[in-house]
Amino acid sequence: MEKNRCPWPQHHTLAIDYHDSEWGVPVHDDGKHFEFIVLDSFQAGLSWNTILNKRENFRRAFDNFDYHIIAGYDEAKVRALMQDEGIIRNQLKIKATIGNAKAFVEVQKEFGSFDRFIWQFTQGKMLVHQLRDIKEAIASSPESDAMSKELKKRGFKFVGTTICYAYMQAAGMVNDHLVDCFRYEECIASER
Repeated sequence: MEKNRCPWPQHHTLAIDYHDSEWGVPVHDDGKHFEFIVLDSFQAGLSWNTILNKRENFRRAFDNFDYHIIAGYDEAKVRALMQDEGIIRNQLKIKATIGNAKAFVEVQKEFGSFDRFIWQFTQGKMLVHQLRDIKEAIASSPESDAMSKELKKRGFKFVGTTICYAYMQAAGMVNDHLVDCFRYEECIASER
């Protein structure tokens, strides 16, 4: 029997897997936070399916999203990444990823973990929306506005409010599954 799910994955296998296992699940692992920041920043102006199709290539190219290693990338590494056909070859986004890794480490030093820092924007709780139709979905919120402003102040790039909101959805800080989606209640339960 077909499960009732949000309509956005459509028939895209990777999107269905991502929707069914990751999207909206609360993240408390700094490595996973950084992965989502990288993927969401590269997604700016592109479809999410494009990113999902290249996710494993990104993982390989960016040292398994290890922010400590990425923070040390030099110009030679940027040139190598610009030659990698498996990823999005956007020099601004590649350089932003390196700068974001450095800023990420600084946040960890200040707060003990990036997780402790980032969840303050929702007071440590998942914001649960009760969407009945995909048309009710929003692209930003006061929380993503505040997050974007603070991340930019700390030197992060490609972290506009829309990107921050998408990140919040991915990291389970917001539950935007439709109420009749089988994942809606599962994601709420995963926070407990």
